[in-house]
Amino acid sequence: MTPASAQAFADIAERLRHPPAGCPEPGWGQSLSHGAPGVALLHIERARTGAGSWAIVHAWAAAASRTPVAANPSSGLFHGAPAVAFALHGADRPGYAGALRALDGPIAILARRRVEQAHARIDRGHLPPLTEYDLISGLTGIGCHLLRRHPDGAEIRHVLSYLVQLTEPIHMGGEILPGWWTRNGPTDEPSDDFPGGHGNLGIAHGITGPLALLAVAMKRGVTVAGHADAIGRICAWTDRWRHGSGTEVWWPPWVTRDELRTGRVTQHGPSRPSWCYGTPGQARAQQVAAQATGHTDRQRVAEAALLGCVTDERQLAQLTDVSLCHGWAGLVQTAWRTAADASTSELAARVPYLRAQLLRHRAEPGPDVGLLDGAAGVALALHTTASHTPPVSGWDACLLTHG
Repeated sequence: MTPASAQAFADIAERLRHPPAGCPEPGWGQSLSHGAPGVALLHIERARTGAGSWAIVHAWAAAASRTPVAANPSSGLFHGAPAVAFALHGADRPGYAGALRALDGPIAILARRRVEQAHARIDRGHLPPLTEYDLISGLTGIGCHLLRRHPDGAEIRHVLSYLVQLTEPIHMGGEILPGWWTRNGPTDEPSDDFPGGHGNLGIAHGITGPLALLAVAMKRGVTVAGHADAIGRICAWTDRWRHGSGTEVWWPPWVTRDELRTGRVTQHGPSRPSWCYGTPGQARAQQVAAQATGHTDRQRVAEAALLGCVTDERQLAQLTDVSLCHGWAGLVQTAWRTAADASTSELAARVPYLRAQLLRHRAEPGPDVGLLDGAAGVALALHTTASHTPPVSGWDACLLTHG
């Protein structure tokens, strides 16, 4: 690890050594995005690499369970029981086995109920909310944890089978819509700015998340009926909205109903190069899907798109924070993962520059300490890209960039 990255990693970990005495906000203890589970993962990674203390991990794990861990209908990978279990699973320590077993049952019930509700919605012919299927709050996120924790279990196959059905088109009002089309806007609320709803292409909230989960599962030999066809349907739709060629390829973050009807987007160029909605997350999912299905042309397109993104200062200038979700840390982590699987060394050669930019933009950290939006995520991205080794805790599985 470079000295500057090692020092930054250590500095952030030291600043987050002690959990607060109480919860700074409701739900903080069970939030992978903002709270204790994400910081626990930072210290788990340090402890597993011999750089940190398991006593600190225990303190943060305790902070995550001060209140009863929730497995209610709104729980997902980044909040509630799946979030806490995801973090504890990364520890791979006998001392957490009992807590994990206690969480397995409620998470399995949660997964089954949400799959049943999703199938009932499909049977009614209604369009889904984003939170039914997305990575942050929906079944893709729950499936992400299940694939990691119980890859041979029935629940992960139920989730994958639902995602296969999600990709089937819907006939509505004389139009054919993709099965993941939602009546809502990108905030998952009805919006006058999105009459007729939208089709979301982001990895955090859109169809790129299910694509990534289906692809990762296929690479690991966990498949269901129609699996490859579902990947093909998603890729065909994202190909329809892909713009440019070579290193100038980009995808829009979403497609409106009017854009769907005309076949043209009003956006004139690539979005902010963030993990959640931009080229990094979209290109990585395309690369993993290509590897899972043996489509070398798709892999080359995805890798060229990300290379163009990370060498275009106009795109990089759109980043305004350092977080995993929206900023430099997410770009750095995704680029490192993509480069590790790339067919050429061009992306890998660019990673040190991106890491240097993350270090340069890492001014005084904000109040958020968590994984997705805060300091813990920044530290973990620095550690991964500077140590040149995959995270031993597998923490970035929650981003679906791990392949």
